[in-house]
Amino acid sequence: MIVTMIAASLFSPIKAQNKMENVLNEKQQALSAIACLEAKGDQEGLAKAVNEGFDAGLTVSQIKEALSHLYAYTGFPRSLNALGTLQNVINERKEKGQSVEEGKDASPLPKDYDALKQGTEVQTKLSGKAFNYAFAPATDYYLKAHLFGDIFARDNLTYPERELVTVSALSALEGCGSQLKSHINGAKNMGLSDAEIRSIPLNLSAKVGEKEGWRAAKAIAEFYGEEFNEGEPIENMMFPKGEFNSAYAQYFIGNSYLAPINKGNVPMSNVTFEPRCRNNWHIHHKGIQMLICVGGRGWYQEWGKPARALNPGDVVEIPAEVKHWHGAASDSWFQHIAFMKAEEGASNEWLEPVTDEEYDKLK
Repeated sequence: MIVTMIAASLFSPIKAQNKMENVLNEKQQALSAIACLEAKGDQEGLAKAVNEGFDAGLTVSQIKEALSHLYAYTGFPRSLNALGTLQNVINERKEKGQSVEEGKDASPLPKDYDALKQGTEVQTKLSGKAFNYAFAPATDYYLKAHLFGDIFARDNLTYPERELVTVSALSALEGCGSQLKSHINGAKNMGLSDAEIRSIPLNLSAKVGEKEGWRAAKAIAEFYGEEFNEGEPIENMMFPKGEFNSAYAQYFIGNSYLAPINKGNVPMSNVTFEPRCRNNWHIHHKGIQMLICVGGRGWYQEWGKPARALNPGDVVEIPAEVKHWHGAASDSWFQHIAFMKAEEGASNEWLEPVTDEEYDKLK
């Protein structure tokens, strides 16, 4: 009889930094996802997020403004492509009879409006101090007069919404960590609460991708002076990451995720481990387990033997009655496919945890 006995498919308690509730309201969640997907260039995902935004109550004016605002951060090509996707979604919704609220456009500016003066004030408030880019005076002028003067003056998005949009978009761009941290500071100065800022990674991980959520989480931790030692997520995961499961938290250190990929005669699941996550020492009685490594880097160890490093393509056959553990490397996420051939009466025996002292000796 073949049954599923996946030792690493059970999850531990979520760390304190991940336990936070996403306090962003539905409109904020949609704006954040829309901005990140615009910067990522994912038009299919963007269309879905725009639809969710309309369903949450965002207006055409607000979404259009967010995508127009972003040309200053992600460039005209990304912005124009996204605006084209917005047009397509609007047309499709109207054809289906779904609601599309146009919303109110930005208020007209007074005739004597001084974009440079106002922009300098806005930039100073956002930065928390006066900012002058002396190396490139023309760019300094564009930032003050156009971005913070002309664009920020449009009141169909609030200052906090603009910084939510900016932080979310920059989280999609590799190599923009310093700008991302600057705008996390700007988001705080412009009125986003600490809880709202800390919710951005949770929202992006759920609605866009692990990589984008990881960048936001890393920058936010650095901004608040907190330790952040999570390894980078696996790029281009071949299999779905799956869902949290706390049912067997007592047997694991760190967070893992489970995604069933076959429920037939040979049940199989993809298991994803965050960095440093590992299960306790355990034994499969009357069952042979197979692990096929598909992403990241990890470890496997049998009692009394050296630990074995695991990389994509490695296969581990775990004999019945052998005490062992497996999990991720300290600086990398890790994925493996797990399945088992078991006899009648098969069971798992959970034993002591793999301590930090033991784990930290692995090289």
